[in-house]
Amino acid sequence: MYPTLLDTMTTRADSRFRTAEQAGAVLFVTVLTAVAAQISIPLPFTPVPFTFQPLVVLLGAAALGSRLGMSSQMLYLALGIAGLPVFAASPLLPQGAARLLGPTGGYLMAFPFAAFAAGWLAERGWDRRYSTAVLAMACGLAVVFAGGVLWMTVASPAVTVAHALAVGVVPFIIPDLLKLLMAAAVMPGLWRITGPASR
Repeated sequence: MYPTLLDTMTTRADSRFRTAEQAGAVLFVTVLTAVAAQISIPLPFTPVPFTFQPLVVLLGAAALGSRLGMSSQMLYLALGIAGLPVFAASPLLPQGAARLLGPTGGYLMAFPFAAFAAGWLAERGWDRRYSTAVLAMACGLAVVFAGGVLWMTVASPAVTVAHALAVGVVPFIIPDLLKLLMAAAVMPGLWRITGPASR
């Protein structure tokens, strides 16, 4: 396994300081996820709004690694379930635990697993080159889409897989891939700044 970007930037020998730095990084990614949720564009043909959350989830996980990346998203969901207004603003979808039961709940519940996948690949050096960073983030994004589509069909038995794909994946593929291609350059760029990437 390779050290994550966070591992490289937190080199304190004292475990107490290191734990505090890790906790701060997890909280930072959690807050960024909540902020990204507020940049939300509702679309008339789907209950799923357009947000920048998936990119924050994937970039945060690449920087933190699988365990801490997953923890940041579990904390995000816990704050939302507790009733804090961290989920995307919506005139139709409620805040709080009820959001997870709605049509977008699958995307939200997939965030920790997507973060784990992207972080796991980052721990194997996939975040250090552009091509593999794209693949790592694409794997995480696929987890988010899969969770969203699966939950739509479970939450509403009348919704077929084809319909869930039509309203929950197809409208977002091109914009999300474009964002992913741009975001994938972030991690290799940070590695060039902070230290030599692995060969």
